[in-house]
Amino acid sequence: MALTSLSADIIHRLDRTKLVGISGGRLMRQNAELAKLPQVSEGQTPPNLEKIVALKPDLVIGAAGFHDQILEKLKATGIRTLTTQVTSWQALQDLTRTLATEIQADPAPLLQSYQSMLPTNPVNPGSTLVLVSYQPILAPNKASWAGDLLNQFQINHVAADLQGQSPQRGYITLSPEKVLEANPKILILVDVGDGTVDKLKAAPFWNKLNAVVNNRVYIFDYYGLVNPGSIDAIAKACQQLQQVIAKK
Repeated sequence: MALTSLSADIIHRLDRTKLVGISGGRLMRQNAELAKLPQVSEGQTPPNLEKIVALKPDLVIGAAGFHDQILEKLKATGIRTLTTQVTSWQALQDLTRTLATEIQADPAPLLQSYQSMLPTNPVNPGSTLVLVSYQPILAPNKASWAGDLLNQFQINHVAADLQGQSPQRGYITLSPEKVLEANPKILILVDVGDGTVDKLKAAPFWNKLNAVVNNRVYIFDYYGLVNPGSIDAIAKACQQLQQVIAKK
């Protein structure tokens, strides 16, 4: 059983017969085959312990920091658990190999598909800034999935090496002055569905940025760039990054 959409997707692609249950959510509903499986949670609701136990899984996979409590309770019932944290491309590959070993599947085809998403001869398109929220203004550094993905494309992310006090590991808080000081050639905004993009576009500094003046602003979905989410979401983010580095 997979409590994250990414783990569910990986297992399903490795062997469609192994999953007995999944968590709910937008990405799961978009996959017709996965949507047929029993769901043990929905949205931000914690997974239902009784539903999980009733499905008699051999292994339950959850995310570090999100599923710690439910995984501890499952351990107490004798059910094996696996905690995952995918904050880099290497971690995605490692998770795929681990899950393939658990279900006795061959990870090679899936790993090859990952490699095909990356550029063969990436060209740095210039200084780039990714913003994921407005209050506070948050940007990923290199310790995040987004930061590592940008690095795979050799994109010069101006916040990569910055450190801060953000409660979210891998993210830093920027002041409007810092955004203006960075003044990136390319700006990537993440649509998390809460109006962040519109708020950023209404900010006093917006029209002063080189990226805005030169029409180099790109909108990415939350899934794929910030939260890997699923293989299709990652592939879409990679396709968009290809477009970013291809534009002169």
